[in-house]
Amino acid sequence: MSKVAAVKEAVKETLIGSEETPQLSVQTKARFNSHALTDPESGELYLGPDQFINAVAPPDEDYHKIKREQYSILFRVADRKNKGKVTLADWGYFENLLHKPDAEYEIAFRLFDVSRTGSVKYDDFRKLYELNKGPDSIPFNWDCEWAKLYIGSKNKRHLLDYQQFSQMLHGLQGERIRQAFQLFDKDGDGFIEPEDFERIIMETSRHKLSDHLLENLHTLCNVTQGSKVSYANVRAFQNMIKEMDLVELIVRRACAKSADGKITRTEFLNQAAKITRFSIFTPMEADILFHFASLDEPSGRIGLRDFAKVLDPSWRSRGEDETAVEKTASQNFFSKAFESGYNFALGSMAGAFGAFMVYPIDLVKTRMQNQRAASPGQRLYNNSLDCFRKVVRNEGFRGLYSGVVPQLIGVAPEKAIKLTVNDLVRGFFGDNQGKIWWGHELIAGGSAGACQVVFTNPLEIVKIRLQVQGEVAKSVDGAPRRSAMWIIRNLGLVGLYKGASACLLRDVPFSAIYFPTYSHLKKDLFGESSTKKLGVLQLLTAGAIAGMPAAYLTTPCDVIKTRLQVEARKGDTTYTGLRHAAKTIWKEEGFRAFFKGGPARILRSSPQFGFTLAAYELLQTSLPYPGGATEAKLGDIAQLKEKKISSPFYRSRNALKILLDLDENLGRVTLGPNEKGWQHLPGWMTATAKK
Repeated sequence: MSKVAAVKEAVKETLIGSEETPQLSVQTKARFNSHALTDPESGELYLGPDQFINAVAPPDEDYHKIKREQYSILFRVADRKNKGKVTLADWGYFENLLHKPDAEYEIAFRLFDVSRTGSVKYDDFRKLYELNKGPDSIPFNWDCEWAKLYIGSKNKRHLLDYQQFSQMLHGLQGERIRQAFQLFDKDGDGFIEPEDFERIIMETSRHKLSDHLLENLHTLCNVTQGSKVSYANVRAFQNMIKEMDLVELIVRRACAKSADGKITRTEFLNQAAKITRFSIFTPMEADILFHFASLDEPSGRIGLRDFAKVLDPSWRSRGEDETAVEKTASQNFFSKAFESGYNFALGSMAGAFGAFMVYPIDLVKTRMQNQRAASPGQRLYNNSLDCFRKVVRNEGFRGLYSGVVPQLIGVAPEKAIKLTVNDLVRGFFGDNQGKIWWGHELIAGGSAGACQVVFTNPLEIVKIRLQVQGEVAKSVDGAPRRSAMWIIRNLGLVGLYKGASACLLRDVPFSAIYFPTYSHLKKDLFGESSTKKLGVLQLLTAGAIAGMPAAYLTTPCDVIKTRLQVEARKGDTTYTGLRHAAKTIWKEEGFRAFFKGGPARILRSSPQFGFTLAAYELLQTSLPYPGGATEAKLGDIAQLKEKKISSPFYRSRNALKILLDLDENLGRVTLGPNEKGWQHLPGWMTATAKK
């Protein structure tokens, strides 16, 4: 065999296959056998059209804008001998074809290579197109100058090899759009109505676009000042959708560099100039991209969530397929509940760790606030450091943790209620982009602080009485040590909420100061956004700084709360209420008494939140939720990439998208004089061609 003949044979084998039996994998045979039927005459296993569709397009997959019946087109490619059956050998060849790097174009070529000779005839290609297009489809002129450049003039038609056919197919959609525009531009002024543009795109590109784009096609005229759509608009729109993958890459990189995760049109074009060698996107194309991405939020700065509605072809509009959404929600309910419970448990553990680490500071703060003597000679403690030394000397190291158990028990509901209420209220007042007026931020934080009092006040009063029990034992001979349960039974339900008004007076302003400060520190100081996740050190710093003003400015309320909740010793003033306590402290001890324990509160609140966050991050890394995502999520960012189907035949979907550029009805209409369908094309078409 000569070299030329060998090359021809190799090319032919590549394009139309060979008769040599391939080596099939166990997985290939298993996929075939799971759907195959048995021929009653020969006993051979085979796939009919329905079985083939079930094999390459499982019924439980989501095909969105491509209908399952359209996969019958591929049966024509797999049935190499035109027998209406796909054997195991045929199936092996088809799977091998899908693994090729240019599988999509090879599938299209084999579909139109009716005679199986390694070339496509113009008559066959046009006949298939004319038979397949819908009855109301926009007509296409095959005698146009564009077509002649690929296939020759009417009297000089030539065959198309694989490379020529693929290149023609690549540009066919653009020519269809150009001819359709000329058809609707009846007066020749270079403009068409928005409704006509919508029809053009629906017939030529519907299978590639998101619902958001399809629902808003008529708004393209708003990109300019007129009320009609120009050909420049149409061409710019087409160029943008053809370069969706490149657009996504540019958008992602630009958003990643932005402090708030959002970009402007200028930032997009600047990033495009850095990524592409030439200025591939025109100003009008950028205008069109930002027009459709900002329809719901016309702020000029667009984030990934908004771009996803344009770039992700699987993006669905709200309300579509509500039954499927409800089904998915019900299926995921228990999974989400378990995951929420798991995260709540981790948060409780982290909160308990943070409270335990700073508890000695909290005890010193309580002892200092409960010290009522005005003259230095009558004071038990000179300052916080002196208090710490005397507690260790008189009560031992364990004395620093008196009442720690109720505090650890109270951390879980306190943190859960505070964080949940704050997020709920912020979500209620915030917009789609997460922006919120500062006044509403204060309301959200204050609401969180108010709700937590229901759980924390009983635990606070028990903790405080346990904390001061040690110094009572040293000053009063024979004073019994009480347990937490004894204190709860002795106080009763009403007693457990003694000082609740003071607790509200402390926790409401504390949370109102803390949460907005913490949020703004993360965003404004450290640049947190949907695309930038802060590190543990940055979170610790933000939490510590936010806790300082919140803790110190609410110290007077904390002093009053402590005095109301602690059990008064003999000879001490007994306070009757919030106002009485404030007036008495001012009169007997002066203004400075309201800030007793202030430094201790700062030293406790700031590191406590830091320890809690550090522990939570460590627990999430060491003990991830079983079955959850292994990668950290940078906020709630929509995925721009179209989800791959679970079967190994996702390349066949991409091949269909190329074929649907011819007509959206490909594979959905009945073909042939007897409506036999695609699997019977070769026989009657070849016979027709010979006549």
